[in-house]
Amino acid sequence: MSKPSASKLSSPRKRIEGTSSPERRMGRIQRTFRILAASGELGLVAYITAGDPSLEATAQIVLAAAEAGADVIELGVPFSDPVADGPVIQRASERALSAGTTLAGVLELVHNLRAQTDVPLVLFSYFNPILQMGLHRFAESAASAGADGVLATDLTPEEADEYRASMQTQALDTIFLAAPTSTDQRLERIANASTGFLYLVSRTGVTGVREALPEGLPQLVRRIRNFTSLPIAVGFGISLPSHVSVLGGIADAAVVGSALMAEVEGSASVDAAVAAVAARVRALKHAARAGLSQRSNKLDIPTVE
Repeated sequence: MSKPSASKLSSPRKRIEGTSSPERRMGRIQRTFRILAASGELGLVAYITAGDPSLEATAQIVLAAAEAGADVIELGVPFSDPVADGPVIQRASERALSAGTTLAGVLELVHNLRAQTDVPLVLFSYFNPILQMGLHRFAESAASAGADGVLATDLTPEEADEYRASMQTQALDTIFLAAPTSTDQRLERIANASTGFLYLVSRTGVTGVREALPEGLPQLVRRIRNFTSLPIAVGFGISLPSHVSVLGGIADAAVVGSALMAEVEGSASVDAAVAAVAARVRALKHAARAGLSQRSNKLDIPTVE
């Protein structure tokens, strides 16, 4: 399968100007969510494990997902002990590591992708690989490559001062996880540490496909909105168009990961994986658009161009 061209990826909504320099006044993530909020459209964040089955294949999958409608791409940095991930993403990480994927390789992938698409790219990693590279070196390399944000899944706001300072120096958004078990005090701390968007874990446990969304999710989102006006993206267990349709009246974006990596795992070739992921993303984004619910467009996103 040929690689999607840059021209195909540059729809009016996807063509978001920006740079990776510290001087930018509004990044791709903020611009994307501002556009989505203005139209009342639920965003779709697609998680892809980098390096499964190879970094070259991941590039094709990411470009196809962006063309199919993904608003933000999370690139998962494979890790040997992914305690927060369910079996599908654990297996994807194992395959990526077996293929020789490293953090440096993922950063090179970001650089190559940035030459072909303006879709926001978030590095989704455990903290250890970032720490091993060095916070300042990582931040400089990520920004230079064209990344827009970082989510260190096992890093808490209480331990993140130096990390946040390093990322912010390079104009990288720092995204943190909030959970159903978080107290109000902790939600406020997480909200204050987050930029770009806030990632809400819909349920306790690990990532993975679920049949239904938790019953208490609307109340949880309303509780979090007391502490932030950033966009709220809901993940963990989001896999079906019906989930996305329901989320349209609750959150600002849906995060889908295990369902996409299951398509990669079940495909007999790279071309088949690219096509399967694109088809899944297209169906999910259709549900996001069909289930519009005109959410507030008064998000805490700068309006200075």
